[in-house]
Amino acid sequence: MRPSQTEASGIAAERGGVPPSRRTLLAALGTLAVTAADAAAQPSTVTSPPRDFRPGAAPTTYFTDPDIVTVDPAFEPYIVPNSAIRRLWTGALWAEGPAWNSVGRYLVWSDIPNNRQMRWLEEDGHVSTFRMPSNNSNGNSFDRQGRQLSCEHATGRVVRYELDGSATVLADSFEGKPLNSPNDVVQHPDGAYWFSDPPYGALLYEGLPDAAGGPSNPQGHLDPRLGQPAGTVPRRRVLPNAVYRVDPSGRLDRVLTDDEVPDPNGLCFSPDHRTLYVCSTGKGPGDTGPGGKGEIYAFDVGTGAALSNRRLFSDCVVDGVKCGPDGLRADVDGNLWVSSNAGPAVGYNGVTVWTPQGKLIGRIRLPEVCGNLTFGGPKRNRLFMAASQSLYALTVNTQGAGPA
Repeated sequence: MRPSQTEASGIAAERGGVPPSRRTLLAALGTLAVTAADAAAQPSTVTSPPRDFRPGAAPTTYFTDPDIVTVDPAFEPYIVPNSAIRRLWTGALWAEGPAWNSVGRYLVWSDIPNNRQMRWLEEDGHVSTFRMPSNNSNGNSFDRQGRQLSCEHATGRVVRYELDGSATVLADSFEGKPLNSPNDVVQHPDGAYWFSDPPYGALLYEGLPDAAGGPSNPQGHLDPRLGQPAGTVPRRRVLPNAVYRVDPSGRLDRVLTDDEVPDPNGLCFSPDHRTLYVCSTGKGPGDTGPGGKGEIYAFDVGTGAALSNRRLFSDCVVDGVKCGPDGLRADVDGNLWVSSNAGPAVGYNGVTVWTPQGKLIGRIRLPEVCGNLTFGGPKRNRLFMAASQSLYALTVNTQGAGPA
């Protein structure tokens, strides 16, 4: 590769019209070589010309989206060749917890720092604020009766919105002690709700820090009452991270401890509900232990709250890059579709897809970190991805395993 005539002319212009010397040309060539090397070493989600994900942008995909990556041939049957990744909306501070309402044909998701839930309508793509304030809600889901479930950071509780418009608090404490910040919630066919309770809601950005002296506010420099309604009583974290089960009777059981799954986050059942998958994410505010290492664990599900046979499902390392898991959903074949947070490793943020045996078969590359995902659409064959500031969607050749 060598400088083009245009580049050489530009160099000459910078030198006041004097033709560039061999040394100048070699310097320019070196700069171009470094730039090319950097580009080659940094996988990208953009093509040439750069891809424009905006809804009104010109199409860049004519057959097989270049950012849908087949790692193993087993992934190919799940790809719709003429379907492209689309950015449906942007404008969040941190998008999380997408959930699909089959009757209303809309998607609801959380914009945690903005303290609101958003809604996308399937018939015309209209986006509006669905619920504000949302108590810095994170994970959302719909149960088998069509009722919305939300995990609230600011209040440390799991809430169910009833069909008559009222709301029910499903859980806000365990053994008389306040929960930390419920994160993700799923329902079992026996009617029980399972939810994770890590400490991320104690981040100033995503909820309320502890009261002065608490684990996330040891020096008391932060005031958790700022921006909150009058009468807000600051809480202090006293419970370890855990996963809980709300029995249909209302009884709350702790089913997993932080020792079994450090910093538990996303939850998902297999299609037959015999396996529970739990994402273990990074160390949270106020954690004193080692914290999670960005892994996924699997457990056999017994009767009631019984879990057994703990095993590492995946360390989520792809090409030597840690693709930290957050949220996950299963398809009807039992494959896991997992959100990927690879941080600055451009080209590895998005979604990873794993067989029930823990084999990576595919990836979906997004230009933003993906926090969570769900299957939706009238046929439940559309993958919705809440990624940092934006909402993305992709039609796939499978269906999500049950309501989410």
